[in-house]
Amino acid sequence: MNISLVQSDVVWENHAANHAKVRALLNDNRPAPGSLVILPEMAFSGFSMNVAAAAQTDALEDEAFLREMATLHQSTIVGGLVSRINDVCGANQALAISAEGIELARYTKLQPFSPVGESESYPGGNEIVTFRWNGFQAAPFICYDLRFPEHFRAAVKLGVELFIVIANWPVKRHHHWLTLLQARAIENQAFVIGVNRCGTDPSNSYNGRSIVVSPHGHIIGDAGEGERALRARIELDEVRQWREQFPALRDMR
Repeated sequence: MNISLVQSDVVWENHAANHAKVRALLNDNRPAPGSLVILPEMAFSGFSMNVAAAAQTDALEDEAFLREMATLHQSTIVGGLVSRINDVCGANQALAISAEGIELARYTKLQPFSPVGESESYPGGNEIVTFRWNGFQAAPFICYDLRFPEHFRAAVKLGVELFIVIANWPVKRHHHWLTLLQARAIENQAFVIGVNRCGTDPSNSYNGRSIVVSPHGHIIGDAGEGERALRARIELDEVRQWREQFPALRDMR
């Protein structure tokens, strides 16, 4: 089962430019039909607390773009965007769209990044969301959520076998990013896909390091530090066989 990790250098608060970047990356690295394509957190604006600039308009242009890419490439796509709640607040979301252009899941980040007061602009969500892709039960999470293993454990109790973590995770804490993604895979005996941006914004630098982690905790795909779309493969049987051979999840309390 094919996946494509789109590690883009997000243009600050410029939706049209970011649409063009993603379009070009996918045109140059076309996913196989039936793939799962994943973009970073707030992929069309960067991690901006300016809701007016980060949120899509009433025309829902970011959702329309994701739908266009999904149908064009005949793949399921998961991308980070901001939906407006009111004049001052938005929702930091991961949206999953099927190859037919149908919304599969809309997840709102459970854990706003408190060190920068994210919740003042983007209040946290209140539920885990799952969707089906090629037999996998999948759940999206966003950036700071990765530091809270209880959410991942709750998702496993819902049957999740594939975690998708989209992020704007700065280079100064990149070793936390890599280690926590591996930890979530090992403890939940699941595939974990982490897709991070690269480049810079007014506050931070980002080195990407989008990775695919196996249920054993092995890194089986690494996008490195530049702007690129990484293709990799994962297999559902690997999750189910490992959970059967080493049934640690049955001992959850």
